[in-house]
Amino acid sequence: MSVLVIAENPKGNFKKSAFELTHFGHLTAQVLGTECTALVIGEVADAGQLGKYGASKVVKVAYDGGFDTTVYNRLITQVAEKVGADVVIVNHSANGKALIGGLGVALDAGVVSQINGVPTVDGANLVVTKPVFSGKAFAKYNISSSNKVLSLMGNAIPPREVGSDCAVEDLTIDVPNAAVTIKEVKTVDGTVPLPEAELVVSAGRGMKGPENWGIIEELAETLGATTACSRPVSDTGWRPHHEHVGQTGVAIRPNLYIAAGISGAIQHLAGVNSSKCIVVINKDPEAPFFKAANYGVCADLFEVVPKLNEAFKKALAQ
Repeated sequence: MSVLVIAENPKGNFKKSAFELTHFGHLTAQVLGTECTALVIGEVADAGQLGKYGASKVVKVAYDGGFDTTVYNRLITQVAEKVGADVVIVNHSANGKALIGGLGVALDAGVVSQINGVPTVDGANLVVTKPVFSGKAFAKYNISSSNKVLSLMGNAIPPREVGSDCAVEDLTIDVPNAAVTIKEVKTVDGTVPLPEAELVVSAGRGMKGPENWGIIEELAETLGATTACSRPVSDTGWRPHHEHVGQTGVAIRPNLYIAAGISGAIQHLAGVNSSKCIVVINKDPEAPFFKAANYGVCADLFEVVPKLNEAFKKALAQ
């Protein structure tokens, strides 16, 4: 019995989500009285660093064919069987969402996605919690199957160092042929992906046009934040679609979410209401977003955002 976490490593590097997942796996293993093993697929310069976050060992499988769900599911299934893992955990990322269903079938496992807290045990069963009804409530799931497959929400578990680098073991796995040939992968570089961002500055139609977005980008740069937008903004082409947050976009849970010129429709709130602190800037006192905000500024965003940016610059310079 053990816990196996799948540490994503885009372009051969770990991101914060890999450390979060490893630490979550470590905490889950402690609850079960077992150990956490981290799986790395492909080459990573310093895979052993996952030991700092609670992995007892790291196993590595050589594969450079790109992300293919069929290949990855078979690889992970074989590794789980080799290391005797009965709990497999992935990130609730685009890749994790693509994998979790197939892994559940391959391992004949109970599957729960979007876990947001450390599991507990009820006899031989594992009890996990997840948000439901667009984050308005939480549900408990009692998993009674022998194998379990879980996905962890981003920013749900802070990655804490609890150990030191550990050994990396190379595993020989029968790698299946990919059903799809990946010719090119285009990714957004230079910014923290929205699901991993701790600080997010977002804006909506109140910006009046894409030419005014400079004040949002300047505020985000000052804070080291990631930029986001509402669905109407991405639909009209003012901002790229990967910045769209909400029920039909990216669901996020940053420590700070600043929303300027967004009314706060229920579809948008569903994707951001897990944020630890929400700051709303809107000149409409009836904007529904104010009801969900921790702090609200009822004023013209074109006056408030530049002043807020200058205030942050002064505070951060001290």
